[in-house]
Amino acid sequence: MSGLTESLIYIIQTLGQLYLLIVVLRFVLQLVRADFYNPLCQFTVKATQPLLAPLRRLIPSVAGLDLAGLVLAVLLQLILISSILAISGVDVLQLIPNILAWSLIAIGSIFLKIFFFALIISVILSWVAPGSHNPGAQLTQQITEPMLAPIRNLLPNLGGLDISPIFAFIAINLLERLVITNLAVSTGLTGPIRALVSPFL
Repeated sequence: MSGLTESLIYIIQTLGQLYLLIVVLRFVLQLVRADFYNPLCQFTVKATQPLLAPLRRLIPSVAGLDLAGLVLAVLLQLILISSILAISGVDVLQLIPNILAWSLIAIGSIFLKIFFFALIISVILSWVAPGSHNPGAQLTQQITEPMLAPIRNLLPNLGGLDISPIFAFIAINLLERLVITNLAVSTGLTGPIRALVSPFL
C-alpha cells in the first residue's frame, strides 16, 4: 500500500468516524431524553439534520426510538467501510454480507464507547466540579444517569458513596468482550481488516 493510499484512508477514516460519532451521539441523546436546548445537543442536531431529515420521512420513530438515526449510522458505517476497503484493493462485492455485519458491530462498539467515556468524565467531574452547570457536565450526567439509576436502586446505602459507576464499567466491559469481540471474531473482523474497519473496535 503506497503512502498516498494510506494518507487517503487516514483522512477518510478520521473524518468519517468523527461524523459517525456525532450521528450515534445524537441517537444516544434521544434515547436518554437529553435536554436538546443544551448547546452541545443543538450542535449534534444541526450537524446531522441534513442527512437525517430525508430518512425520517421514510422511517418513523417507534416507541420513542429514533430508528432513522440508527439506520443513518449503519448506512454511513457501511459506506465508510466499503470505501476504505475498496481503496485498499479489497473486492468489496464478495464481502457485502460481512460488511453489513461489521457495520452493525462497529456501531455497537461506538455506542458502548460513548457510555464508557461519558462515565469516566462524569466520575472525574463528580470529584473536581460537583454540581457544575457547564453544558458538557450536564450532558454527561444526562447520558449516564439512566444507566446508573437502576444500579443504585439495587445497591445498599453506603453513606453517600456512589459505587454504581464501578458496576456500570464492569457491564460495559463485559458487553465489549463477550458480545462485540466475539461477534467480530465470528464474522472475520480481525487483524488488519479490523484496524481498517473502525478505530473504535
